[in-house]
Amino acid sequence: MARSAKSSTTRLFYTLCYSPKTSSSSSSPISPPPCSSPISAFLLGNFQIRQFSAGSAARVKEEKEPWWKESMERLRNIGISAHIDSGKTTLTERILFYTGRIHEIHEVRGRDGVGAKMDSMDLEREKGITIQSAATYCTWNGYQVNIIDTPGHVDFTIEVERALRVLDGAILVLCSVGGVQSQSITVDRQMRRYEVPRLAFINKLDRMGADPWKVLNQARSKLRHHSAAVQFPIGLEDDFQGLVDLVQLKAHYFHGSSGENVVIEEVPADMKAIVAEKRRELIEVVSEVDDKLAEMFLSDEPISSTDLEEAIRRATVAQKFIPVFMGSAFKNKGVQPLLDGVLRYLPCPTEVSNYALDQTNNEEKVMLSGTPAGALVALAFKLEEGRFGQLTYLRIYEGVIKKGDFIINVNTGKKIKVPRLVRMHSDEMEDIQEAHAGQIVAVFGVDCASGDTFTDGSVRYTMTSMNVPEPVMSLAVSPVSKDSGGQFSKALNRFQKEDPTFRVGLDAESGQTIISGMGELHLDIYVERIRREYKVDATVGKPRVNFRETVTQRAEFDYLHKKQTGGQGQYGRVCGYVEPLSHGSPTKFEFENMIVGQAIPSNFIPAIEKGFKEAANSGSLIGHPVENIRIVLTDGASHAVDSSELAFKLAAIYAFRQCYAAARPVILEPVMLVELKAPTEFQGTVTGDINKRKGVIVGNDQDGDDCVITAHVPLNNMFGYSTALRSMTQGKGEFTMEYKEHSPVSQDVQMQLVNTHKATKAAE
Repeated sequence: MARSAKSSTTRLFYTLCYSPKTSSSSSSPISPPPCSSPISAFLLGNFQIRQFSAGSAARVKEEKEPWWKESMERLRNIGISAHIDSGKTTLTERILFYTGRIHEIHEVRGRDGVGAKMDSMDLEREKGITIQSAATYCTWNGYQVNIIDTPGHVDFTIEVERALRVLDGAILVLCSVGGVQSQSITVDRQMRRYEVPRLAFINKLDRMGADPWKVLNQARSKLRHHSAAVQFPIGLEDDFQGLVDLVQLKAHYFHGSSGENVVIEEVPADMKAIVAEKRRELIEVVSEVDDKLAEMFLSDEPISSTDLEEAIRRATVAQKFIPVFMGSAFKNKGVQPLLDGVLRYLPCPTEVSNYALDQTNNEEKVMLSGTPAGALVALAFKLEEGRFGQLTYLRIYEGVIKKGDFIINVNTGKKIKVPRLVRMHSDEMEDIQEAHAGQIVAVFGVDCASGDTFTDGSVRYTMTSMNVPEPVMSLAVSPVSKDSGGQFSKALNRFQKEDPTFRVGLDAESGQTIISGMGELHLDIYVERIRREYKVDATVGKPRVNFRETVTQRAEFDYLHKKQTGGQGQYGRVCGYVEPLSHGSPTKFEFENMIVGQAIPSNFIPAIEKGFKEAANSGSLIGHPVENIRIVLTDGASHAVDSSELAFKLAAIYAFRQCYAAARPVILEPVMLVELKAPTEFQGTVTGDINKRKGVIVGNDQDGDDCVITAHVPLNNMFGYSTALRSMTQGKGEFTMEYKEHSPVSQDVQMQLVNTHKATKAAE
C-alpha cells in the first residue's frame, strides 16, 4: 500500500515537470528550453504548475466560504407575541430554562415573589403591556436563538416597528381555552404587515375546557391562517401526557421535575388511526401551497418525514403556511419540540429580504445581501442605561463589526470608535472581538439614539426612514419639589434619546416644561416612569393640543415706532403687507424685502425680519404660532441718530399686531387620519360616534369579518377615544391615529377657544 502511494506521488511529480514540454511547443511558437532534469524543470516553474497553484487557491477560497455560511444558517432571531394571559412570559421562562440560560423556574405570579425573568419593568407588570422591546439570547442544539419581546400598542409605534424590523420569525401564542382573542388579532395583523414568517403555539392544554381543534379553526377563520397541526396531543386537560409528532410519527413524553427529560417512543396503538388521518390532513394543507409536495401527493408516492419537513419549511419561509404546535408551558410539556420547530421551520437571516434606504439617493430602497461579505450596516434598536453608561443593542444586517473599529452614525454623521463589543447572556456580558451579519450584539460607550443606523462609511444607508411622525399631543409637567430638578431633566433627556417621537420643549410665556408624544398612553407611561425610575413626583397639566393660527386675506401695515427719552431715542417706521402663503408651500413663514433705495438702511433689515418672526410665534387669537404667512416690506423711514436694530425690531412686532386682526385670522387644529378596525356588527355604533366627534369618514372597507373605517377627525375630539372604542366593541376594536394636517376650525369652535384664552389671560 505504502509503495503504491509512493510511486503514484513520483509519477505525479514527473508528469508535472515533463508535460509542459509537449503542450507549450504545440500551443505557442516560442517554447521554453527543454528541461534537462525534473528538478530544473520544477525550479523554472512553468505554466502547468502555476495553473495548479491558482486552482488550489480557488479551492481554499471555496473551503473558506462556508465558515460564515454555516454560522448564519445556525442563527434564528425570533419574537414571542400573544394576547395578555396566553402564557407568553411563562413560555419564555421555560425556553430560557431548557436552553440553560436560567437555572430555576419562577412563575409570573409565583409564591416565591421573584417573578419571571422577562418581567423587568414594574410598570410593564402592572399594566400588562410591553413598553420596550427586550432582547435575550440562548443556544439550542448548536443553534443560536435571539428572542426579542415586542410591544403591541399603537402609542409605541416606533418601538413596534423597530422591534419587528429586527425579527426574522415569530411565535404566536394562543390559549387553548380563550382561543383567538382581540390582542391575538392585533399581533397577527402586525406580523402580516411586516411580513414575518411565524409558528403558532396552542398553550394551556392542561386547563379545563382545552380544545386545540376549536382554536385551530378560529385561527383559520378569524386570522385567515393557512395552517395545520404538526402535533397531536396524547390526552387533554388533567390527562394531558405528551404529544405525537405528525411529521416524524413519534410520541414525545416529558419526564423529570421540570419536564427536562424528553422520552421518544412509538405512537400508542390505539391512536394510530387518528394520527394517520391528521398527518394526511397536514400533507393536504401543505401541498396546496407547495408544488413539490403536491406532485408527490397526487401521484400517491410515499411521503417521507424529510420530504414533509422540507415542504413545511419552504411554505413557512414563504409565509404561505403556519405550522401549529401544542403544549402546556406551565406544566413543562411541549416546549422542547417547539424549539426544534423554530430551528426547522423558521428562516435564518440570509433567507429574509431586508431593505435599507439610500440617503444619497432620495431614500431609494436598496436590498441588502445579509451576508458578512458586504459593507457594514447595523441598526441600534434598543438603549439601556446600565452601570457602565449607555448600552446599545445592535442588529447587524450586513458586514462585520470588530472591537476597535471606527463606525459612522448615518443619522448624525458622527464617527465613533467601538470601545467594547459584548453579547448579552442573561445579566452577564460576554466580551467578543467581532460579530457578523445576522447577529444581535450590544456596544458600550456609543452615544446614539434609538433607531440610528451605523455603517463603515462606504455607504449611507438607514434602516428606517428618518421621517419621524410629528407629536400630536402635549402636556405641561413640572417636578413637585424644587430639589429634584436635576433628576427630572436627566430623565427627560434619556427618554428623548430612546424615543424620537417623545419631544421636550419650554413654553416661553409660562416657563413650563412641555412634553409631546403620540397619544395619552404614551405620555402617561413616561410621567409614570419618571416617578418610578428617577423617584421624581411630577405634576401634570391638562392635555394641550398644538393649535396653529394663520391669516386668510391680505392686510396692509404702516407703523411708526417713536420713543424719545433723555439721550438717544428710538425711531423706526415700517410699511408693507401680510398675505397667506399659497397651499402646499414648502415654508411656513416667508419674509421679502421689496424696498427700492435706502429708505431703511440694509443693516436694519435682518432686525425687522427677526421682529416679524418673533411676533409670529404667538398669534393674538389664542397665543399659538402663526403659520403659512408671507410678509412683504415695501417702504419705511429711519432717523440718522435714533434708529437702531432694537427700534426696527419693535416696530416690526407692533406692525404685525396692528394688521393681524385685519387679515382675518383663523385657528388651525391638528386633524388626524384615523383608521379603525372593528367587527362588522359594531359598524353602526362606531360610525355614529365618529360623526359625533365631528369626523369626516373617507373610506369604508370590508376585511373578512371586520370593517375598516378611515376618517379624518380633529385631535381635540379624540381624547379618551381608546376607552370609548373598547367599550363600544367589547374590546375587539382597535384604531391607529397619525397626524394628517392642520385645518381651520369651525366658527363656533374658534369663538369658544378665543373666549377660553381671554378668560385664562384675565385670570393671570
